Amino acid sequence: MEATVSDERPAPEGPATFHDVFGQAEFRALFAATALSWIGDYIAKAAVTLLVYRQTDSVALSAAAFAASYLPWLVGGPVLAAVAERHRYRQVMVTCDLLRMALMVLVALPGVPPWAVLVLLFLATLANPPSQAARSAVIPQLLHGDRLVVGLSVISSAGQASQVLGYLIGAAIAAFSPPAALLVNAATFAASAALVRFGLRNRPSAMTAAHRSHLLRETAQGFQIVFGQPVLRAIAVLVFSAMLFSIVPEGLAAAWATERSGGALSNGSAQAVIMAANPVGYILGGLAVGRLVRPARRLTLMRPLAVLAPLVLVPALFDPPPVVVALLAAACGFAVAGVVPAANGLFVRALPDGYRARAFGVMASGTQIIQGAAVLVTGLLAERFAVPAVVGVWSAVGVVLMLAAALTWPRQETVDAAVAAASRADSAGPEGHRPHVPARPAGDRARRRHAVT
Repeated sequence: MEATVSDERPAPEGPATFHDVFGQAEFRALFAATALSWIGDYIAKAAVTLLVYRQTDSVALSAAAFAASYLPWLVGGPVLAAVAERHRYRQVMVTCDLLRMALMVLVALPGVPPWAVLVLLFLATLANPPSQAARSAVIPQLLHGDRLVVGLSVISSAGQASQVLGYLIGAAIAAFSPPAALLVNAATFAASAALVRFGLRNRPSAMTAAHRSHLLRETAQGFQIVFGQPVLRAIAVLVFSAMLFSIVPEGLAAAWATERSGGALSNGSAQAVIMAANPVGYILGGLAVGRLVRPARRLTLMRPLAVLAPLVLVPALFDPPPVVVALLAAACGFAVAGVVPAANGLFVRALPDGYRARAFGVMASGTQIIQGAAVLVTGLLAERFAVPAVVGVWSAVGVVLMLAAALTWPRQETVDAAVAAASRADSAGPEGHRPHVPARPAGDRARRRHAVT
């Protein structure tokens, strides 16, 4: 990437096409591997969530089961992402897939006690942070310019489609055999490992042995560059805020459908419709915005769509029927799809290559932790208050939060300066990355320069 402002801004011509993105063979392999592993994850998550609610009839415990898979991100997400930075990304992804495959097979064995199942599931989920960080760092190596933004949008949409398929398949399989659902999950990890191993080049690691320091220091540098650089910090706030409320209808769907029993839809159908609505809306929004909206226009629309996303959930206060709830959740997903891929694309351009896995690890950990916390807190609130009231008030708070994030967005000059600085660091090689860590004196000078640009 050249360090000229004209190259850093979105191209004035139309957006890249899907043919441009999928014409890259390595991206096709990575896309297929990612989609398969996601589908397997959601199969397992849907089965566990439904099982806990049916056994306990507790909204809080059901929400806790849904949120449990996010715990490893809190325990070790950023540190494990820093480990991924030290090694070849292909090696990290293949190793994580094979470990998760083996652990899922152990979970599915007959006679495994419940406490051991939980421990094995936790260990399997610990492989998610380094795997996702490595994948996020690889994508910018495969796609450039507007192809990268469209590719990120396609990956995000595939994640939402995987949710829909995973939830539906998981609920169906769990009704007959939860171990079978876990074996399906193991098979998806095996297929993912094969696709990555034989479909991606074995590129060298971004961090050489000569530039390693203490692992915790490297992890701290990931936090420093994300929250110490104004543009990256603004993106983090925007994305984290979107995750704080958009996940809530999905996490409380089981209880919401039960409270609204007796309508045209059965409890199970109502739950499935609500859980699938946000991902479906995200898919439609990602395809529409990524394919039909010009690159420069996406950045302009990002902030108003960020405010619109929680705003469309506020009518939940009026306790609408499940079909209307699903439409509101779908509209929220559509708006979020106009925010996250564009924000991710800008994040990549403003981030030096040597920090990508660590910075994406920070972002992914924050996203997972915030989603899990949001579902857990709203689930506890729903034990005392009606679910529609909880979702409506929570979303109203989200509107205020998004307005604050939009109004404090950095000026365009600051954004351009951050992208130019990252481009210069990439051109300078590994040593050029170091001045961008805000904890260092040179990073302090860079921040002051950005602030006055």
